[in-house]
Amino acid sequence: MPTPPPADVIEPHDTSHDEIETRAEFERHLATGSLAGLTVQGLRLDLDPVPDLTRVDVADTLFVGCRFAGREVGADLVRRGANVVPPFSKLPYPTQQAHLYTADDLAAGFAEAGFAGMYDTRVYAHFRAHGGALPDVREALGQRLHDHGVDNALADATRAWLAVHGPQSVVGVMGGHAVPRGSAAYRMAAVLGWELARADRLVVTGGGPGVMEAANLGAFLAGWPADELTAAIDALATAPDFTDHDRYTEAALRVREKYAGPALPAPRPAATGTEWARSGGLAIPTWLYGHEPANLFAGRIAKYFSNAIREDTILRLARGGIVFAPGRAGTVQEVFQAATKTYYGTDGASGAYVFLDRTYWTTELPVESLLRPLFTASPFGDLSATVHLTDDVREAVQVLTAR
Repeated sequence: MPTPPPADVIEPHDTSHDEIETRAEFERHLATGSLAGLTVQGLRLDLDPVPDLTRVDVADTLFVGCRFAGREVGADLVRRGANVVPPFSKLPYPTQQAHLYTADDLAAGFAEAGFAGMYDTRVYAHFRAHGGALPDVREALGQRLHDHGVDNALADATRAWLAVHGPQSVVGVMGGHAVPRGSAAYRMAAVLGWELARADRLVVTGGGPGVMEAANLGAFLAGWPADELTAAIDALATAPDFTDHDRYTEAALRVREKYAGPALPAPRPAATGTEWARSGGLAIPTWLYGHEPANLFAGRIAKYFSNAIREDTILRLARGGIVFAPGRAGTVQEVFQAATKTYYGTDGASGAYVFLDRTYWTTELPVESLLRPLFTASPFGDLSATVHLTDDVREAVQVLTAR
């Protein structure tokens, strides 16, 4: 029988003290005369003021995806003991993504050229043209470096939240991508995200349309009254089908613009660096599903090329429980991928498994009949009590916020 890996293998390590990701950090270290042993990620060192690196100790310094004023600068760094991985040319995405994406990042270009001109769409077109999920070596290296940068950025972005609220405050929301805007299921997921964010829970989704967009929308409007959430959904429902890419995206951007101003004050001020969590939560999508328009309501977006990394990351973070709204094969896969982690305690203690729509999960797709016996036999004791079925969003929120 498999056993969970040692905790130190899967526990995120804080390497932020060794990594330089902003120009301000770089200048502080530069002033000391040494960058030895540090990793400098994705900086434009070719822009004014161009730093003089000729007298700086760069023994075992790693420069990843940085741009220099000339090739000779990089060559000189290597001669003096540094390791240099330059940015790959002709890629539409950075080979070392230093920060999580925002909705504005992904939607950049829409105003000028519509859906086809968006950053998100252009990256997806490049991804498809270079082998998709099976890229050539050059493309694969670029994608892996990008995804590693997203890994680092995600760890940085969630660290402050977890330090204040703990891992049990992160709740995943899974469900069908094809649920149309304005439908009963969409409204239910939006209210769920709204209630969870107002209860200081970080809402995490797979970053797609349907249930995922609805949950992030609810978290995005957590500072607004419930009637404004209803109004926003009604506005989005004028473009219900995500396959109508331009109208779907345009409607989302209009709603974002309308609610970009000040909302009601939060019941408790957010810790510095976590404000985004109460303004949409977190989405973790992938360009494997780039044919679906970007979910533009998340506060931060960790977009990967690798779908396997993306799915595991969502489930690893969601230690405060997971909500499963009705969905098909992808959602069922996520149910049992999560169940494997819970059964073996791979990532530590799990929160509740909340299934919205009792009839759906007991009759149409009766996963409960498999999940309860499996959890009963867990090596860590009977975990079947973590499974909850309900038709009531507020009951689901009570289960997820009980501790």
